[in-house]
Amino acid sequence: MKPKGQLSKLPPGTPLELAMSDLGLTGITAYFGLLDVGRPVAGETVVVSGAAGATGSVVGQIAKIKGCHAIGIAGGAEKCRWLTDEAGFDAAIDYKSEDVQARLKELCPEGIDIFFDNVGGDILDAALARLAMRGRVVLCGGIANYNATEPPPGPKSYLNLIVQRGRMEGFIVLDYMPRAAEANFAMKRAR
Repeated sequence: MKPKGQLSKLPPGTPLELAMSDLGLTGITAYFGLLDVGRPVAGETVVVSGAAGATGSVVGQIAKIKGCHAIGIAGGAEKCRWLTDEAGFDAAIDYKSEDVQARLKELCPEGIDIFFDNVGGDILDAALARLAMRGRVVLCGGIANYNATEPPPGPKSYLNLIVQRGRMEGFIVLDYMPRAAEANFAMKRAR
């Protein structure tokens, strides 16, 4: 048995770039965050903030594999184009040039079933306002507030969790490391 925290060798034939993305921490984070915490069901709408990032882009692709409608939120037309043209998202919202709340209303007329949040702040608030009945919010990060000098205010729309009987849950990928091989096996099969 190897000591806790010791590095493992890559399985033979595993490209380094996969070990640093899909089969590394970002892929494991996306896999368990969406599947164990979010629990998607085919046909549901999954919205991902920070969608053009390493974790967010994998979340959207897993959502599509699971039969969900995937919408990404990213900053800039180029990132949004990449999400739909390359990563396979159904739609993308450019938070820098579009009204996020209005676009969520347009793209999610029945509400958001799963919001995978990497950002927090105003984007989280907009998603909470569009939460579907029994919607789930997966808290993975809060980049909007990483450099805040004072504690940020809480979301204005948090009471919608009560009205919609929603659930908001944070998680740390380190809790899932004993199951990392499960994620790696499933993601290799999906390639």
